Amino acid sequence: GFVIAAEPLCTLVPIEPAAMEARTIIQWDKDDAEAMGMIKIDLLGLGMLTLLQDGFDLIARNHGRRYALYELDYEDSRIYDMLCEADTVGVFQVESRAQMNTLPRLKPRRFYDLVVEVALIRPGPIQGDMVHPYLRRRDGEEPVTFAHPELEPILERTLGVPLFQEQGMRVAITAAGFTPGEADRLRKAMGSKRSHARMQTLLDKLVGGMRERGYPEETAERIVSQLMAFADYGFPESHAASFALLVYASAWMKVYYPAEFYTALLNAQPMGFYSPATIVEDAKRHGLEVRPLDINASQYDCTVEDGALRIGFRYIRGFGSAYRPHAERIVQSRPFHEPAQAFAAIAGLPLNLQRHLVTAGAFTSLGIDRRAARWALEKYGQPAQGPLIRYHSETEADLTPMSRVEEMQADYTVTGMAFKDHPLNFYRDMLRERGCRRAADLRTTAPGALVQIGGLVIIRQRPATARGMLFITLEDETGMANLVVFPDLLDRLRPVLVYRSLILVRGKLERAHNVTNVIVQHAEALPGLEEMKQLEFKARNFR
Repeated sequence: GFVIAAEPLCTLVPIEPAAMEARTIIQWDKDDAEAMGMIKIDLLGLGMLTLLQDGFDLIARNHGRRYALYELDYEDSRIYDMLCEADTVGVFQVESRAQMNTLPRLKPRRFYDLVVEVALIRPGPIQGDMVHPYLRRRDGEEPVTFAHPELEPILERTLGVPLFQEQGMRVAITAAGFTPGEADRLRKAMGSKRSHARMQTLLDKLVGGMRERGYPEETAERIVSQLMAFADYGFPESHAASFALLVYASAWMKVYYPAEFYTALLNAQPMGFYSPATIVEDAKRHGLEVRPLDINASQYDCTVEDGALRIGFRYIRGFGSAYRPHAERIVQSRPFHEPAQAFAAIAGLPLNLQRHLVTAGAFTSLGIDRRAARWALEKYGQPAQGPLIRYHSETEADLTPMSRVEEMQADYTVTGMAFKDHPLNFYRDMLRERGCRRAADLRTTAPGALVQIGGLVIIRQRPATARGMLFITLEDETGMANLVVFPDLLDRLRPVLVYRSLILVRGKLERAHNVTNVIVQHAEALPGLEEMKQLEFKARNFR
């Protein structure tokens, strides 16, 4: 953002260098700057805009058609079908656990439904008890009513429930006789971090105005509580509409151009709720081939290759943007026909990055497996230090190739994701023997059933509005499962539920409005990968 004043800022407010080069910051809070009459403009930077721009570029390059946001069909039933199913990993604003639970109940079928969806799952509407009344009215479970007949034109589109800041302003004008200027001050108070104190000064006039117009005391208190909820976080309708545009566009790209969508999503990281590993697993579940790092095929960024997603050098741990020129030199030196050529091409990289490349299997296409490539690196690559280096470089070794578990572990260690196997593949036999279901099986399991499921914890959330409950998203090779942990169980099993990444849980399956949750009753840690490697070794050699 930036600040504008009638004279040089340095004569009005202390200025200091920011962490970013060539940027400065003022030492005043933004509200203080506004109170002093300075013009301040905030610029919202969204990773989703980068994703969409890069995705449109990839589509134009690969399919010969250039799209723009305004050209999309915003009434496409396939897009709304996907949103109703909450298949929204990577989709803007609606990929959180709370949004995924709301989508099947709200059942968006038109663009304005997305505007409501974006604004509904926010701290303001949640704390103001607006979410469930709106959903019940939308489902026909309760009638649409209005606190007063004269509020109907204001709240009709949101079924009698105020969801937007603009509605709060109009309610204040209509119900309490506020002037537009007073309503604007109310809007600013609702959007300010200091809004509780500011709004308190307006409450007397708000309540008094409603009393003068014959509003019952209970109705007035209800309206005030809803408006106060906006002080915590309320969305302007215009903001929600702009965000809904990006919701639809990202869902459209995921449906019609998945290779370009997932490629652009990985290149735009970090953003959103999910790690690159979960994004890759979601891509594979949608039928997209994900190809690992390859010294002869990868670019710095992830790319679309014959309809598949090719992982880029950027996902090698430590291979940041500073090494993009090195990646470009590697690309310009291709093709490599033997390992020695490739080793020479990467010699300019730090030794740890060279080791990460070979450990990730980037040389496999040259006919050399990971372990052998790591050994050969000391012979062909940048020399390292140590008493055994001469022995390494002069000796050929007959090394056992990495097992599947070791390859997966190596992939996670140096890239943060796995390409062949999900970790739960190696636990499946053990889990099946214990009667565990897969995440995909929960969709067809009857409500009320006692179920067991094991998986990798990918998200833990304990929102302030959840009365101490912990929400866990568990992932296996078939999909995700939603777990709900009540506070008493969390206190008893905190070491497992909070600190372990691979867990097995037992609990009661609940389903409402096509949303499935497991209410956890017991949890335990699964054995670590080192133990799984030992089990795999025994199975391979003694079965």
